[in-house]
Amino acid sequence: MHEYTSTVRIWELTCPGLLEEVGRARRWTRDVLAGSPHADSAALIVSELGTNALLHSSSGHGAGAFHVNVARYPGAVVVSVLDSGGAGTAPHVEHPGKDNPHGRGLALVHALAQRVHVCGDHRRGHTVTAELRDPLGAVHPAPGAAGARTC
Repeated sequence: MHEYTSTVRIWELTCPGLLEEVGRARRWTRDVLAGSPHADSAALIVSELGTNALLHSSSGHGAGAFHVNVARYPGAVVVSVLDSGGAGTAPHVEHPGKDNPHGRGLALVHALAQRVHVCGDHRRGHTVTAELRDPLGAVHPAPGAAGARTC
């Protein structure tokens, strides 16, 4: 296949471990997905996962960083965020009380995406991958497909 006729597009962004980088990653995601019905949802997912990486791993300390990968396929978008490791537990959905303002980010990601996959460990970092599919049931890539970060 000729490189200019491919329908798959893949973008990567590495952000320093600063909270203001979450906004840059969100805007970048929306820009690279311009015209996609998933642009806003993917931007929100990147915002949630980037914030989680900064708050719950080494990404937000010292020389930490988080990495964003966006892959656009016909009928689907796959978004992955990799943290710098150092977290004591893998990312997981929490069930906070109604008065607790924190702990809902990953639940929101699960609500927006058709599939969410978490892999990795505290040394190499955790990757959270979210798949967003078009409503017409188009074929979607599995984790491990080009552009999707896997363990």
